[in-house]
Order: sequence, then C-alpha cells, then structure tokens
Amino acid sequence: MDLHEFLADLERLVQVESPSTDRDAVARSARVVADVVERRLGRRPEIVRVDGVDHVVLRGCDSQVLLLGHHDTVWPIGTLADLPFSVEDGVVRGPGCFDMLVGVVQVVHALALLRARHGDTVLDRVTVLVTGDEEIGSTTSRGLIETEASGCRAALVLEAAGPGGALKTQRKGVSLYELEVLGRAAHSGLEPERGVNATLGVAELVLALADLADPAVGTTVTPTLMASGTAANTVPARATVAVDVRARTIAEQERVDTAVRALGVGVAEAIVVVHGGINRPPLEAAASGDLFARAARLAADLGQPLLTSMAVGGASDGNITAGAGVPTLDGLGAVGGGAHARDEHAEVAWITPRAELLAALVLDLVSDGS
Repeated sequence: MDLHEFLADLERLVQVESPSTDRDAVARSARVVADVVERRLGRRPEIVRVDGVDHVVLRGCDSQVLLLGHHDTVWPIGTLADLPFSVEDGVVRGPGCFDMLVGVVQVVHALALLRARHGDTVLDRVTVLVTGDEEIGSTTSRGLIETEASGCRAALVLEAAGPGGALKTQRKGVSLYELEVLGRAAHSGLEPERGVNATLGVAELVLALADLADPAVGTTVTPTLMASGTAANTVPARATVAVDVRARTIAEQERVDTAVRALGVGVAEAIVVVHGGINRPPLEAAASGDLFARAARLAADLGQPLLTSMAVGGASDGNITAGAGVPTLDGLGAVGGGAHARDEHAEVAWITPRAELLAALVLDLVSDGS
C-alpha cells in the first residue's frame, strides 16, 4: 500500500469539512468520498439521499461482507483554520481524522490491495456503506444500514480502535429520551396557588430517573439537559429533561424503557409526556466473538502484535447491524485518540498494518464457504 497516496486521500476528506447538521457540507463530503472510491477501485459508488442526507454506497453483486463507516463529523465549518490537517512526527491531526475519516480511507485502500492481488472478484462480494449522519444518531441511514447488512455474513465497522489498537467487541446500547412536564402558568407573586409548577415535577423526575440506573450490570441513566419556565415571576407551565441511557443488554434497555414510561410526579394536575426511546441496541459479545477470533488469527499470521479487544460505552452503527442479527466486529479503523476533542489524532504507524489486517479479514470471509 502506498502510504503517501493514503494520506493524500485522507487530506482531501478532512479538508472538505462535514459537520452532520450541515447538509450541504455533508453532500460535498459524499461527492469527495465517491471520487476517492472511484479513483482507487475503478467503480463509481452511488450517492443515496435519504431525507436530505447523502450516503455513499458501493454494492457488490454477490455481497457477503458489509464495510461500514461514516463521513460526517462533529466539527463545524471553519475548524480547519484553527486545527489544520497535518502529518508530523508520525501523527496525523485534523478535524475528523480519528473519528473516523482514517477508517473510511482504510476501507478504500484495503480493497484496492485486494483488487491488485485478486482482481475484481473480491469487490463483487462486498458492499461499502459510508453514511452521513452517524454522529447525530443515524436517523436517516438506519434503514439503509439494515437493508445493506441483510444477507451479509459479517459487518466490519471502521470506527476508531481503542487504546493500543484494541478492537471493540462490545458496545452498550443507547436509549434517548426527553421527558416533558406540563403544568399551568400563574403569577408567582399574586396567585401562585393557581399554577401547576412544572419545575417541581421535573425535579422529581430527575431523582426518579437516576434511581433507574444499575451499576452492577453497567446500566447508566443520566439526566442531562434540563429547561423550565419562561419568566422569573411566573409559575412554570412546562419543563423538560433529556435522558441518556446506556445498557449492555437489550433486556436492560427494555427494563429502563418500561420504567421511564411509567414515571409520574406528585404535583397535582401535572402531566408527564415521554418522547424518544431505544435508539441503538447493544453490540453484545456473542455478535463479535467469532469474527474477533478470526481477526486475531489473521493478525498473528501477518506477524502483527497480539490483537486485543475491549467493551465500550459509546455506540456506533455496528450496534444497528448487530441488532439486525449480523455478526459484527468494530474498531477496525484508526489508532490514536482525542475523538471529538481538540487533540484528535491518528498514529501513522498503525495505518498500513490495519489496512493489511482488514484486507486479510475481508478475503478470509469472502473465500470461506463455511
């Protein structure tokens, strides 16, 4: 693999800037991704627009493996002026390089390796999907991910690796809620007794929500953003609290979901409305175990260091493929750190070995009829 060409392609993607909430920027980024794929693989991928968001798909005619990534980032337009793309002292820096543009380019160059060695046959047996809204919950791409994963033997997710290059074999499921308390406004000085105080209701909910967590099994229930009221001298008629739930099993997600929907408050006449629900199911160890064992064997065959694995609280689109019943291995992308932070970076020394490992894993999967 030509590392210089890899870094040139990476720079093109970083330079385009692609914050998830800017659909025009995401559209520009999708075109650049498609250009890189076509240049390296000789095939033009399709740009699929769903509800205004552009996703890039290169479908094989007999697809057995889904290679999954995203080209949107959390960084606003203009970030490059402050955090420019650079490669210095063996470290790549730039907005989105670690999460997860190195992984996107890695897919393309791993397949280019296989094409050079084995012709176009391998390309016929894989599908590449690079989505445009992973960072904001995959709201438009979820159905596309499930459709492209259907019938595949495996989904390989190019999100960044953990410390030391660890692959991610377990991810917690995510549920997202907004609880709304509806009360009644009144003047807080003249006749507060006529009001129904939504702030008191949401305060009760915050404590009740925190009690739903179960640290013993890794379930977290975190009230986050809260808002209430319209004026300092008015009994609040409406209050809201956002809730982030993480759980290792679908059973725990469902337990919390049932409990959240049953919550009430002791404020007379106040009404509780629950919005949201389960967003991504967990990636459980059973979905990744066989694939990790295969990858570990191939890494050893390549003379690479012992492959390690880890469980993480953050979710990815690998949760979606695992939830659809497709064996899924995650964390095959960049090795580095600083996701969503100003020190975001990827280590150059890992790029070629991880591309080689990905190529070997893809070839092993599409060549194995078992």
